[in-house]
Formats: sequence, C-alpha cells, structure tokens
Amino acid sequence: MQVDFNKGNGLVPAIVQDAVTRRVLMLGYMNEEALTITQERGLVTFYSRTRQKLWTKGETSGNYLTVREIVADCDNDTLLIKAIPAGPVCHTGSDTCFDEANDPELMTSSEFLLYLEEVIHDRREHPIEGSYTNHLFSRGINKIAQKVGEEAVELVIEAKDDNKPLFLGEAADLMYHMLVLLAQKNIRLDEVIEVLKGRHSR
Repeated sequence: MQVDFNKGNGLVPAIVQDAVTRRVLMLGYMNEEALTITQERGLVTFYSRTRQKLWTKGETSGNYLTVREIVADCDNDTLLIKAIPAGPVCHTGSDTCFDEANDPELMTSSEFLLYLEEVIHDRREHPIEGSYTNHLFSRGINKIAQKVGEEAVELVIEAKDDNKPLFLGEAADLMYHMLVLLAQKNIRLDEVIEVLKGRHSR
C-alpha cells in the first residue's frame, strides 16, 4: 500500500468504518508515523492537527478502535480503516461522530442478516475464546454440515405442530448454522441471493 502523504502536506484523511456493521464511525487524519503505529499496534492512531501530535483513539475513554483492515482509495491519498469499536466513538457519547446509532437492534431485518454474516466471518478470522461460533469452526466442515442437517430436521418436526415460537426458534437456528456453513465454505450470502435472483427471473 503506497500512500501519498505529499498531496496533503504530510497528512491523509482516514475514514473509520465499523468492520461488522459497515457504519461510518468517524474521520481523522494520519501522517506516515500514525499509519505505521496503527499497523504495528492494531489500534487506530491519528495525528491531531490542533495539538500537532499523535493520539490513539480510546487512550482516555478506553473505547479503542481495533483494526481489521486498512485500504487506500484509487488515488492513494485517503484511507479506509475497518475496525471494531470498543464503545461509543464520539466524544459526545454517540456511537458515531455523525450522531448515527450503531446498534444491531435498530437494523432492518435484511441489514441484521448481513450484520450477522459479518459477525460470523469476523469470528472465523479473529477467534474469541468461549464463542459458540468459534466452537463450530473448530469442529470442521463435516460437523458444521451435520449440524445444519440436524437443525433442518428439527425445523421439519416443528412445522408439523402449531407452536409458532418453537418453529421460529428452529428456523432461526437453521438460518444461523447455514450462515456458519457458508462462511466455512468461503461463500457469501450475496452469492446465494444471486442464484435466487436468477431463478426468480425464469
């Protein structure tokens, strides 16, 4: 990644995005040293234009931004940093510096499904001790596929009765385990949807 710091007199804008929800969290500026420290420590570090010194986001509040990925734009003069926030990002206490909520419970159904998919992929790349999702990944493809089969059977059994809460619970279990299986196969939900779109047009 070759970043052009000269164009902005040694600084480049750094847009921080929640790596899971994809919500834009804040905008800061980085010089070459701030970028290097961010890459080495894995915590977003900026250069303050007013104080003229480096600062790590969360060093006072504890709400650090843990880096997942850093990419440059087509002109190599702006950075997109995908990160996991440890808490509210804005100094006002808001989730983002644009006063937008970054709460999964406020998402639409389709947004939450994509959010859940991102959580599952993030667990695969960055395991968390005690995570059920990581437990599934550790068992391998055969066990994950077997679990999907078991959940499908349980859904069929509940479909024969009239207990809606139990049926919904089994449907949710099947959908979740299917997302885990897709992630294990390196397949995105969008790819499945594209197949559905193709069939719908027939």
